[in-house]
Amino acid sequence: MRRSARLPLWGLALALTAFATAAVSDDLPEYRLKAAFLYNFALFTEWPAGTGSALNLCVYGRDQFGEEINALQGKPVGERHLVIRHVATVDGLAACQVVFIAGPSGDTISRVLSVLRGAPVLTIADTPGAAQQGVALNMDVVKNKITFEANLTAARAANLKLSSKLLSLATEVLP
Repeated sequence: MRRSARLPLWGLALALTAFATAAVSDDLPEYRLKAAFLYNFALFTEWPAGTGSALNLCVYGRDQFGEEINALQGKPVGERHLVIRHVATVDGLAACQVVFIAGPSGDTISRVLSVLRGAPVLTIADTPGAAQQGVALNMDVVKNKITFEANLTAARAANLKLSSKLLSLATEVLP
């Protein structure tokens, strides 16, 4: 493996490992860490050609990130950059390439997934069982560390490719 090709893997592993070790500490609040995970998830996802020069990262539902998510505004993701949006209705999700489903209740996940079906959108949540419901990446806090699981069927259905480097760090990969 070329040295330049190894740098992103080391960066991802270092970032996720460093953030995961102190998920609930006072120095690094949980949602600051989750925002960093969102950024790394975007970095290690491949979108179809023609996606555009911006990736709209939309927070749908109750936003617990506060200012932490705004720190991602304009950050580079390959040839693209992130645009942070707060979306209040499922109709507003049509312009998103990354959707974080915040604090879902009832049928929120199934409603969001139904609206996004077939669209090249990376869906992310932090709700128990969300990956099994069809969310591509689901974060959790286990023993004060942030972990995540991946749903390959969901990613493929959205015509997205999750990097093997990202998948190697997941606690569970659903086929």
